[in-house]
Amino acid sequence: MHRPGTRTFASLAAALAVGAGGGAAVYAAADGGGSRTAGATPTASATAQPAASVAKALTINQIYKQDSLGVVEITVTSTASANGYPFGGGSSSAQGSGFVFDKAGHIVTNQHVVDGATTAQVRLSNGKTYSATVVGTDASTDLAVLKIDAPAGQLHPVGLADSSAVEVGDAVVAIGSPFGLEETITAGIVSALNRQIQATNGVTIGGAIQTDAAINHGNSGGPLIDMTGKVVGVNAQIESDSGDNAGVGFAIPSNTVKSVVGQILSGGTVEHAYLGVSIGDAGAQGATVETVQSGTPAARAGLRTGDVVTAVDGRSVANAAALTATVSGHEPGDKVTVTYTRDASSHTATVTLGTRPSSS
Repeated sequence: MHRPGTRTFASLAAALAVGAGGGAAVYAAADGGGSRTAGATPTASATAQPAASVAKALTINQIYKQDSLGVVEITVTSTASANGYPFGGGSSSAQGSGFVFDKAGHIVTNQHVVDGATTAQVRLSNGKTYSATVVGTDASTDLAVLKIDAPAGQLHPVGLADSSAVEVGDAVVAIGSPFGLEETITAGIVSALNRQIQATNGVTIGGAIQTDAAINHGNSGGPLIDMTGKVVGVNAQIESDSGDNAGVGFAIPSNTVKSVVGQILSGGTVEHAYLGVSIGDAGAQGATVETVQSGTPAARAGLRTGDVVTAVDGRSVANAAALTATVSGHEPGDKVTVTYTRDASSHTATVTLGTRPSSS
């Protein structure tokens, strides 16, 4: 059952209560709460592709012919209690989407698509189906990596774009299996940037891309693609009174995907970058530092309560959500240049980002 104004997962499954993201730039991550209707990342050596403004734009037909070969349908059998779903008892099947990440057979999708899975099947665009194993998941960003043993010739990886270059109004397409209708493409624009959605574990995912491209049950885990044919996000949630597409969908940005998938494929535990501040909006001027936690990267760099962060690595920061998204796109140990104002003067500090604590 769905409630008015509910934010839902875009995969086939049942309901969960929704929650909106909070405002600490300390973390990054999450999946949107809300009723659940229907529901990946690069190797450590993967690099983001050129922004759409640099590469040649393709037609929707060209994107479909090129990228649909790399989009897959995922079917899982899950335990009855998986992710809080009211399946009722025993086990149940759910379905979502994903895309081929590399020739080794790694598949990127949402964590909530495979949460609690006892078995998983991946159907390629050529109709062949393979059993999949879960390589790793990260509930805090709602991302997962699967692995199938398919011939390299049947695998068509879809490259990642630099999501920091995405702008409101950019044209995008979504490819997936809404309602089990595999290889469906829908088109729209980027409606907004730096939205905050929640993961099933309650952690805020920053920098979500909002789109009006139609996203429905079964689209979860599928790619949101720019007009160069590169993935700018992984479709994860919708906002809807009915539980079906209402023109408000959310995708996890590709830079977050790149970081998380790289860590999963390197065999390590997924860690998230940490600045060590709580923040609020400073109008359209940036993000105001409300508190600085002692012993954190921000404290060591000399940031203080009342400072207004206006840019990171030369990129303007419009508000708290934008700063959260920027931190989310980095990894622990990354050095970033933070520009901030204090007493009407501009300052810069080099900050070595830390590792987010296990609890907020």
